[in-house]
Amino acid sequence: MSTTLAPYKVEFLKAAIDGGILKFGSFELKSKRISPYFFNAGNFYSANLLRAISTAYAKTIIEASTSSTPLEFDILFGPAYKGIPLACATVDKLADLLPEKYGKVCYSFDRKEAKDHGEGGNIVGAPLKGKRVLIVDDVVTAGTAKREAIDKIRKEGGIVVGILVALDRMEKLPAPNGDNPSTPMPSAIGEIRKEYGIPVLSILTLNDIIGGLKGKISEEDIRQMQEYKDKYRASD
Repeated sequence: MSTTLAPYKVEFLKAAIDGGILKFGSFELKSKRISPYFFNAGNFYSANLLRAISTAYAKTIIEASTSSTPLEFDILFGPAYKGIPLACATVDKLADLLPEKYGKVCYSFDRKEAKDHGEGGNIVGAPLKGKRVLIVDDVVTAGTAKREAIDKIRKEGGIVVGILVALDRMEKLPAPNGDNPSTPMPSAIGEIRKEYGIPVLSILTLNDIIGGLKGKISEEDIRQMQEYKDKYRASD
Protein backbone atom coordinates (compact mmCIF):
# COMPACT_ATOMS: atom_id res chain seq x y z
CA MET A 1 0.00 0.00 0.00
CA SER A 2 1.05 3.60 -0.53
CA THR A 3 2.84 5.34 2.32
CA THR A 4 1.44 8.73 1.24
CA LEU A 5 -1.84 7.98 3.03
CA ALA A 6 -2.22 8.18 6.80
CA PRO A 7 -1.56 4.74 8.33
CA TYR A 8 -5.19 4.29 9.40
CA LYS A 9 -6.35 4.98 5.84
CA VAL A 10 -3.89 2.40 4.50
CA GLU A 11 -5.15 -0.17 7.02
CA PHE A 12 -8.77 0.60 6.16
CA LEU A 13 -8.13 0.33 2.43
CA LYS A 14 -6.42 -3.02 2.93
CA ALA A 15 -9.32 -4.31 5.05
CA ALA A 16 -11.82 -3.15 2.41
CA ILE A 17 -10.00 -5.10 -0.31
CA ASP A 18 -9.24 -8.20 1.77
CA GLY A 19 -12.85 -8.33 2.97
CA GLY A 20 -14.35 -7.95 -0.50
CA ILE A 21 -15.93 -4.60 0.35
CA LEU A 22 -14.02 -2.79 -2.40
CA LYS A 23 -14.20 -4.63 -5.71
CA PHE A 24 -13.03 -3.91 -9.25
CA GLY A 25 -14.74 -4.84 -12.50
CA SER A 26 -17.94 -3.50 -14.07
CA PHE A 27 -20.84 -2.43 -11.86
CA GLU A 28 -24.09 -0.66 -12.70
CA LEU A 29 -24.86 2.03 -10.14
CA LYS A 30 -28.24 3.42 -9.11
CA SER A 31 -27.49 6.31 -11.48
CA LYS A 32 -27.17 3.74 -14.32
CA ARG A 33 -23.52 4.66 -14.77
CA ILE A 34 -21.13 1.74 -15.24
CA SER A 35 -18.45 2.03 -12.59
CA PRO A 36 -15.10 0.17 -12.64
CA TYR A 37 -15.21 -0.18 -8.86
CA PHE A 38 -17.81 -0.81 -6.18
CA PHE A 39 -17.75 -0.18 -2.44
CA ASN A 40 -20.32 -1.97 -0.26
CA ALA A 41 -20.05 -0.97 3.42
CA GLY A 42 -22.84 -3.43 4.21
CA ASN A 43 -20.22 -6.19 3.93
CA PHE A 44 -18.37 -5.03 7.06
CA TYR A 45 -20.37 -7.63 8.98
CA SER A 46 -17.67 -9.75 10.63
CA ALA A 47 -16.06 -8.74 13.91
CA ASN A 48 -12.64 -8.02 12.40
CA LEU A 49 -14.09 -5.94 9.56
CA LEU A 50 -16.47 -4.02 11.85
CA ARG A 51 -13.45 -3.25 14.03
CA ALA A 52 -11.56 -2.03 10.97
CA ILE A 53 -14.27 0.38 9.84
CA SER A 54 -15.10 1.67 13.33
CA THR A 55 -11.40 2.33 13.92
CA ALA A 56 -11.16 4.25 10.65
CA TYR A 57 -14.26 6.31 11.46
CA ALA A 58 -12.95 7.04 14.95
CA LYS A 59 -9.52 8.10 13.75
CA THR A 60 -11.06 10.32 11.05
CA ILE A 61 -13.11 12.01 13.77
CA ILE A 62 -10.07 12.42 16.03
CA GLU A 63 -8.07 13.88 13.14
CA ALA A 64 -10.90 16.33 12.34
CA SER A 65 -11.21 17.27 16.01
CA THR A 66 -7.59 18.42 16.13
CA SER A 67 -7.86 20.62 13.02
CA SER A 68 -8.04 24.42 12.96
CA THR A 69 -11.85 24.13 13.06
CA PRO A 70 -12.41 21.31 15.59
CA LEU A 71 -15.36 18.97 15.11
CA GLU A 72 -17.30 18.98 18.40
CA PHE A 73 -20.33 16.79 18.98
CA ASP A 74 -22.35 15.04 21.69
CA ILE A 75 -24.04 12.27 19.72
CA LEU A 76 -23.23 10.05 16.76
CA PHE A 77 -26.37 9.43 14.71
CA GLY A 78 -26.66 6.37 12.47
CA PRO A 79 -29.47 6.56 9.88
CA ALA A 80 -31.41 3.30 9.55
CA TYR A 81 -30.32 0.82 8.54
CA LYS A 82 -26.65 0.70 7.54
CA GLY A 83 -25.75 3.64 9.75
CA ILE A 84 -26.94 1.96 12.96
CA PRO A 85 -24.06 -0.50 13.54
CA LEU A 86 -21.57 2.06 12.21
CA ALA A 87 -22.57 4.68 14.79
CA CYS A 88 -22.72 2.20 17.66
CA ALA A 89 -19.33 0.63 16.87
CA THR A 90 -17.69 4.02 16.34
CA VAL A 91 -18.90 5.35 19.71
CA ASP A 92 -17.34 2.30 21.35
CA LYS A 93 -14.05 2.74 19.46
CA LEU A 94 -13.83 6.47 20.26
CA ALA A 95 -14.23 5.71 23.96
CA ASP A 96 -11.55 3.04 23.64
CA LEU A 97 -9.05 5.33 21.88
CA LEU A 98 -9.67 8.56 23.85
CA PRO A 99 -11.75 7.77 26.96
CA GLU A 100 -11.07 11.13 28.59
CA LYS A 101 -12.66 12.96 25.62
CA TYR A 102 -15.19 10.49 24.26
CA GLY A 103 -16.04 8.29 27.24
CA LYS A 104 -19.52 9.81 27.53
CA VAL A 105 -20.33 10.36 23.86
CA CYS A 106 -23.72 8.85 22.97
CA TYR A 107 -25.38 7.31 19.94
CA SER A 108 -28.86 7.49 18.44
CA PHE A 109 -30.61 6.14 15.38
CA ASP A 110 -33.99 6.48 13.73
CA ARG A 111 -36.81 4.08 13.09
CA LYS A 112 -38.09 3.72 9.54
CA GLU A 113 -41.60 3.88 11.00
CA ALA A 114 -42.56 5.67 14.22
CA LYS A 115 -43.33 3.40 17.16
CA ASP A 116 -46.98 3.76 18.17
CA HIS A 117 -46.80 2.04 21.58
CA GLY A 118 -44.65 2.15 24.69
CA GLU A 119 -42.48 5.25 24.67
CA GLY A 120 -43.28 5.81 20.98
CA GLY A 121 -41.33 8.14 18.74
CA ASN A 122 -38.93 7.96 15.84
CA ILE A 123 -35.60 7.95 17.69
CA VAL A 124 -33.82 5.17 19.59
CA GLY A 125 -30.92 5.97 21.89
CA ALA A 126 -29.87 9.32 23.31
CA PRO A 127 -32.38 12.20 23.09
CA LEU A 128 -31.33 14.73 20.46
CA LYS A 129 -32.85 17.93 21.83
CA GLY A 130 -30.23 20.63 22.30
CA LYS A 131 -27.37 18.26 21.38
CA ARG A 132 -24.70 18.56 18.70
CA VAL A 133 -25.10 15.62 16.32
CA LEU A 134 -22.64 14.06 13.87
CA ILE A 135 -24.23 11.77 11.27
CA VAL A 136 -22.28 8.59 10.46
CA ASP A 137 -23.18 6.58 7.35
CA ASP A 138 -21.61 4.57 4.53
CA VAL A 139 -21.77 6.80 1.44
CA VAL A 140 -23.61 9.78 -0.04
CA THR A 141 -25.27 8.87 -3.35
CA ALA A 142 -27.92 11.43 -4.26
CA GLY A 143 -28.04 12.95 -0.78
CA THR A 144 -31.74 12.17 -0.24
CA ALA A 145 -31.21 9.90 2.77
CA LYS A 146 -28.88 12.42 4.43
CA ARG A 147 -31.41 15.23 3.99
CA GLU A 148 -34.07 13.02 5.57
CA ALA A 149 -31.74 12.31 8.51
CA ILE A 150 -31.00 16.03 8.95
CA ASP A 151 -34.72 16.83 8.93
CA LYS A 152 -35.45 14.16 11.55
CA ILE A 153 -32.65 15.36 13.81
CA ARG A 154 -33.76 18.99 13.55
CA LYS A 155 -37.39 18.06 14.28
CA GLU A 156 -36.13 16.45 17.49
CA GLY A 157 -34.31 19.65 18.42
CA GLY A 158 -30.82 18.41 17.55
CA ILE A 159 -28.09 20.49 15.92
CA VAL A 160 -26.39 18.76 12.98
CA VAL A 161 -22.68 19.65 13.02
CA GLY A 162 -21.47 17.39 10.20
CA ILE A 163 -21.64 14.14 8.29
CA LEU A 164 -19.01 11.39 8.11
CA VAL A 165 -19.05 8.71 5.41
CA ALA A 166 -16.67 5.91 4.49
CA LEU A 167 -16.08 6.95 0.86
CA ASP A 168 -16.32 10.10 -1.22
CA ARG A 169 -16.61 8.98 -4.86
CA MET A 170 -15.88 12.59 -5.95
CA GLU A 171 -18.59 12.06 -8.55
CA LYS A 172 -21.00 14.61 -9.97
CA LEU A 173 -24.76 14.26 -9.89
CA PRO A 174 -26.53 13.44 -13.18
CA ALA A 175 -27.59 16.56 -15.07
CA PRO A 176 -31.36 17.28 -15.11
CA ASN A 177 -31.42 17.13 -18.92
CA GLY A 178 -29.61 13.79 -19.08
CA ASP A 179 -26.36 12.30 -17.86
CA ASN A 180 -24.03 14.12 -20.24
CA PRO A 181 -20.42 13.75 -19.03
CA SER A 182 -19.53 17.17 -20.48
CA THR A 183 -22.13 19.02 -18.36
CA PRO A 184 -20.56 20.56 -15.23
CA MET A 185 -22.42 19.39 -12.12
CA PRO A 186 -21.67 19.38 -8.39
CA SER A 187 -21.39 16.25 -6.27
CA ALA A 188 -24.09 15.20 -3.79
CA ILE A 189 -21.59 15.87 -1.00
CA GLY A 190 -20.87 19.33 -2.37
CA GLU A 191 -24.57 20.14 -2.54
CA ILE A 192 -25.10 19.11 1.09
CA ARG A 193 -22.13 21.19 2.22
CA LYS A 194 -23.53 24.20 0.38
CA GLU A 195 -27.17 23.70 1.40
CA TYR A 196 -26.60 23.11 5.11
CA GLY A 197 -23.27 24.80 5.71
CA ILE A 198 -21.80 21.75 7.46
CA PRO A 199 -18.66 19.70 6.85
CA VAL A 200 -19.03 16.35 5.08
CA LEU A 201 -15.98 14.22 5.85
CA SER A 202 -14.90 10.84 4.48
CA ILE A 203 -12.40 8.18 5.46
CA LEU A 204 -11.33 7.72 1.84
CA THR A 205 -11.80 9.50 -1.47
CA LEU A 206 -11.48 8.08 -4.96
CA ASN A 207 -8.12 9.86 -5.16
CA ASP A 208 -7.01 7.93 -2.06
CA ILE A 209 -8.00 4.64 -3.69
CA ILE A 210 -6.22 5.40 -6.96
CA GLY A 211 -3.07 6.73 -5.27
CA GLY A 212 -3.01 4.12 -2.53
CA LEU A 213 -3.35 1.16 -4.87
CA LYS A 214 -0.95 2.08 -7.65
CA GLY A 215 1.38 -0.88 -8.04
CA LYS A 216 -0.87 -3.03 -5.85
CA ILE A 217 -3.65 -3.85 -8.30
CA SER A 218 -3.62 -4.14 -12.08
CA GLU A 219 -2.67 -1.11 -14.14
CA GLU A 220 -5.89 -1.65 -16.09
CA ASP A 221 -8.03 -1.25 -12.97
CA ILE A 222 -6.13 1.93 -12.05
CA ARG A 223 -6.54 3.29 -15.59
CA GLN A 224 -10.27 2.61 -15.64
CA MET A 225 -10.81 4.31 -12.28
CA GLN A 226 -8.82 7.34 -13.42
CA GLU A 227 -10.83 7.55 -16.65
CA TYR A 228 -14.09 7.20 -14.71
CA LYS A 229 -13.01 9.97 -12.33
CA ASP A 230 -12.09 12.27 -15.22
CA LYS A 231 -15.37 11.55 -16.98
CA TYR A 232 -17.66 12.13 -14.00
CA ARG A 233 -15.57 14.55 -11.93
CA ALA A 234 -17.71 16.90 -9.83
CA SER A 235 -17.40 20.63 -10.37
CA ASP A 236 -17.03 21.34 -6.62
